[in-house]
Amino acid sequence: MAGAAFLAEPVWGGEYALFSGGGRLRVDRHEAAGSTITLYLGAGTIELAAAEIRGFEPDERVAPPPIVAAPPSAPEPAPFPEQLADAAANKYGLPADLVRSVMKAESSLHSNVVSPKGAIGLMQLMPGTAQALGVDPHDPAQNVEAGTRYLRALLEKYGGALRHALAAYNAGPGAVGKYGGVPPFAETVEYIRRVERQWKRGE
Repeated sequence: MAGAAFLAEPVWGGEYALFSGGGRLRVDRHEAAGSTITLYLGAGTIELAAAEIRGFEPDERVAPPPIVAAPPSAPEPAPFPEQLADAAANKYGLPADLVRSVMKAESSLHSNVVSPKGAIGLMQLMPGTAQALGVDPHDPAQNVEAGTRYLRALLEKYGGALRHALAAYNAGPGAVGKYGGVPPFAETVEYIRRVERQWKRGE
């Protein structure tokens, strides 16, 4: 082929230079300028007359696929509130359905809820209660663990009397002590009914 048949732009990628007299040579690339062809081989070059080259063929060897780093493993999904309740109930020897029922009555299973009075999370811990129990109330697992621990302590305090313990959980032990039992607060009375209703459904 005549030199004018070669492109003036550099050609990139591995290829074979085909010599007019026969044979071929693998090169990285070539450049054609006028009647001269420059072959690039690694760090060196060869300049030949265009008439000495009859053409080029691409190197059809398949390059190995690039090494791609494996994506980081996805974080473990956060446990569902019910799973947290079951684990805490098992830890403190309470019926799982009871802990779930308290949680539903307190927060409707919303871990980020904060009441107008400042109670936080799934088990609606007051900041002072959370501090006394040494937990972060904004952490769902700690919130449920501490709320269940507190409920267990209240049940022990009132000799297993569930309504007294629930009243104290809702209105505070001081109110239960003041009234000698469930205080006559509409909110507390309805809260106890809600927990008991939910618990009976779960049994």
